[in-house]
Amino acid sequence: MKLQMHSIHFDADRKLIDFIQRKADKLDTFYDRIIDGEVFMRIDKNEKNENKIVEIKLNVPGKQFFAKHQDESFEAAADEAVEGLRRQIKKYKEKVVLVKQ
Repeated sequence: MKLQMHSIHFDADRKLIDFIQRKADKLDTFYDRIIDGEVFMRIDKNEKNENKIVEIKLNVPGKQFFAKHQDESFEAAADEAVEGLRRQIKKYKEKVVLVKQ
């Protein structure tokens, strides 16, 4: 799946980008009609440790999925965002199957 990566106000290293790409590619096993997506990584300006934000938007035919998570590291935030997308995709597929019956 083709993902556009955007790091806001910092430069993301190749290792982080590859990590997020690998995580998102696993979503293809749940739904193979994902067209493309966008990932936004930003650092929140607050005093807490949990200031890394990852937003992922996926496009499928006729629908768009979105997940956002904030955590101590970009890797943890990406994990949670991908997990949220997995749940959304699973729920969407169940609805599609029910409609077809």
